[in-house]
Amino acid sequence: MEQKVIKELTSGEIVERLDEEKRQLSRLKLNHAVSPLENPNKIKAYRKTIARLETELRYRVRSGEKIVKPVKH
Repeated sequence: MEQKVIKELTSGEIVERLDEEKRQLSRLKLNHAVSPLENPNKIKAYRKTIARLETELRYRVRSGEKIVKPVKH
């Protein structure tokens, strides 16, 4: 996911996406430990996406925006 796409998301969407990306990364790591992935660079891509999301979230918090976590049903 590119930075310009991340900037267009709302803070709530970023939090949701961050949680989902972290879950996907842990699944990939587990699958890779069991049997090697066809493309292990996916792990690196997920880590970079997570870093981009966290960076944007930190930027918004520091700029004074209040982050509201969405409620899951």
